[in-house]
Amino acid sequence: MRTPREEAIASALTVLPQCGIARLRAFVQDPDGLEAVWSDIVAGRVARVEGLGRVSKPADVAAAWRAKAATFDLDAVERRIAESGVRVLFIDDDAYPQVLRDDPDPPGVLFIRTQSLDVLHDALARPRVAIIGTRRCTNYGVEVSRELGRDLSAAGVVVVSGLALGIDGAAHEGALVAGAAPPVGVVGSGLDVVYPHRHRRLWASVADAGALISEAPLGAIAEAHRFPQRNRIIAGLSDLVIVVESHAAGGSMHTVQAAIDRGVPVMAVPGSVRSKSSAGTNRLLAEGVAPVLDVDDVLVALALERRPSASPGHDHPHPEPQIDPADAGVLAAVEWTPTSTETVLERTGLSLGAAAAALTRLEMAGAVRSQNGWWERKEEVR
Repeated sequence: MRTPREEAIASALTVLPQCGIARLRAFVQDPDGLEAVWSDIVAGRVARVEGLGRVSKPADVAAAWRAKAATFDLDAVERRIAESGVRVLFIDDDAYPQVLRDDPDPPGVLFIRTQSLDVLHDALARPRVAIIGTRRCTNYGVEVSRELGRDLSAAGVVVVSGLALGIDGAAHEGALVAGAAPPVGVVGSGLDVVYPHRHRRLWASVADAGALISEAPLGAIAEAHRFPQRNRIIAGLSDLVIVVESHAAGGSMHTVQAAIDRGVPVMAVPGSVRSKSSAGTNRLLAEGVAPVLDVDDVLVALALERRPSASPGHDHPHPEPQIDPADAGVLAAVEWTPTSTETVLERTGLSLGAAAAALTRLEMAGAVRSQNGWWERKEEVR
């Protein structure tokens, strides 16, 4: 483990202009040590920049680094790290995750929030599945993601995701309900800068039950360039990546490409051909990735045992809530993707008043939900 001063220096190095992932790795592994590296940067020594290889206009870079370094109070950074309880791991530390050390583009420094590093090591010793998808998802996608997160965790599989709105957050909500395997969240901001803010409680719950990981130092905001970097870590930590819903050119596809580059298998959940939220996942299926219909498909892909089942084949992925038998026909007319009231009327032959009353009863029973005149089937994670 490094000294508090070295941890503070590493935090400062991560935000130097034109100091990318590879250059940060070179700095933290420099044989002269981090304090010597920092001393050269503060002094604006061009030789330190030139030693990194191909750098356009090294004198200008050295001057920019010197100016940025002058804005840092390393004593304050040390105090901030100590008070936060965040662990700082360098790539050559014994506690650094081996699965990331073996990655083709490993982070030089990781910031980790967890009850204990033993919890993180336990998580990384288990089968690990990333569940990813769009923020602009349907209720169908949210329910499937929660269900997969819950059932995978119950089977002892670690759920890895990015804690974003939509599919990512739903996966971790489900995993926390089961609570049988420590979840791992990989985020694109400092571990003291919750993004999105509404996931503050979810971040805390994941950190308490498992681990939060970031490449960004404390205080770093969620900038666009950090998310592709985060996505490669998600792929690198996982034995398998599942895309629940993704637009054709969604950010999830960055994670898919990172997984493909690392030889990590990708699976996808089928969605409606009319849903833009499933355009990316359906395209992946058309290109040959394996489909996920329920958790058994994932367990088989991981060479784990299926769940016990009373009948052969897949269990229905969405068990129906207890409802009034008189409303069963209306429930059958509502799909897991948005269904218009007009479609329900056409399928049931009911009058508007009768259908509206049945839909209201179904909504109160937790079987469907409504939004702007559209209806979707619903299953609450228990």
